[in-house]
Amino acid sequence: MVSKISEGVEVSVEVFYQNDYSNPMNQDYMFAYRVTVENHNGFALKLLRRHWFIFDSNGEHREVEGEGVIGIQPVLKPSEQYQYVSGCNLKTEMGKMHGTYLMENQNNKEQFYVNIPAFEMIVPFKNN
Repeated sequence: MVSKISEGVEVSVEVFYQNDYSNPMNQDYMFAYRVTVENHNGFALKLLRRHWFIFDSNGEHREVEGEGVIGIQPVLKPSEQYQYVSGCNLKTEMGKMHGTYLMENQNNKEQFYVNIPAFEMIVPFKNN
């Protein structure tokens, strides 16, 4: 698990290889990741958008941007956390992701970015 605090928001990510949904013969490796977002600020905030940077070990990269996470724009009160699970497929056995969330302070409506720490996605047998 990796964690990072920026702008008073802690983002932690845990990765799981999805063997049952992967097809190595077709260069398709599926990973799930669980993200926990915790608000350490003294004000409520709303997660408006996400922006992911995804890198395969073959040098390919792509970006994914959109509203909220898994179709939701969660509001987190002070000390509250929100957790969700999503997934990513790669064409290689290893890759990494990182990104940002666009947040909104619910008191003054100011928007700010929170960093999502870089995390690796590695097929388990590559770690040996």
